[in-house]
Amino acid sequence: MAAKPIIVIKKKGGHGGHHGGAWKVAYADFVTAMMALFIVLWLLNSSKKIQDAVGGYFRDPHGTADKAGKDIIGSAGGSIVPHDNMEQLKKQLEKAISGVPNFDKLKSHIEMTVTPEGLRIELLEADAAHGTFFESGSPKLSSDGQDIVVVLAQQLGKLPNKLTVEGHTDAKPYANSSTYGNWELSADRANSARRLIQQNGVQPDQVMQVRGYAIRNYASPMLRWTRPTGAYR
Repeated sequence: MAAKPIIVIKKKGGHGGHHGGAWKVAYADFVTAMMALFIVLWLLNSSKKIQDAVGGYFRDPHGTADKAGKDIIGSAGGSIVPHDNMEQLKKQLEKAISGVPNFDKLKSHIEMTVTPEGLRIELLEADAAHGTFFESGSPKLSSDGQDIVVVLAQQLGKLPNKLTVEGHTDAKPYANSSTYGNWELSADRANSARRLIQQNGVQPDQVMQVRGYAIRNYASPMLRWTRPTGAYR
């Protein structure tokens, strides 16, 4: 007797294509587009201040841009002076030191330059033999040097930016000393300037470095304000 054939009937589920995942992607795109539309409509009806603040965030997510709604110089919130505002800081410092005694005599030896690092302030000796900002061959600041450095310290102390103090000397060697020379003198001059600025407004944690350069890049001292940051040289 022949075996009966086994018949297997397979059913194909209908409408399966309607329950796939493709619709989720399309729905997500739709929701994103609607959210973007609502944000644009909200901004169009917002105040000018809010529009500038939102635009400032996208230009500078760190929130230091001028359009981000933060105070720049001397702010109570302690925001760091961004590099774009170094020109403003330069003008403020130039105005402050213009009132010190003997400024007309000293101004040609004070240079402020905005660099990629920030604001560089240089006090250049007019007469190496007699000294302008330091007494000749000494780490002691002259009266003119003290006047300038004190005013700078009072202004820079209002800001949270960091400082580096650098000291320099001329090329004249010490004749009667084998243990003290221009390297030691330049470092001592930088430390003298550091002590004076910290006594007149600059906070201890603002000073990041004190350097002695001897006759390298001659100037005594050179005070540099760098970014973010800041250095006072």
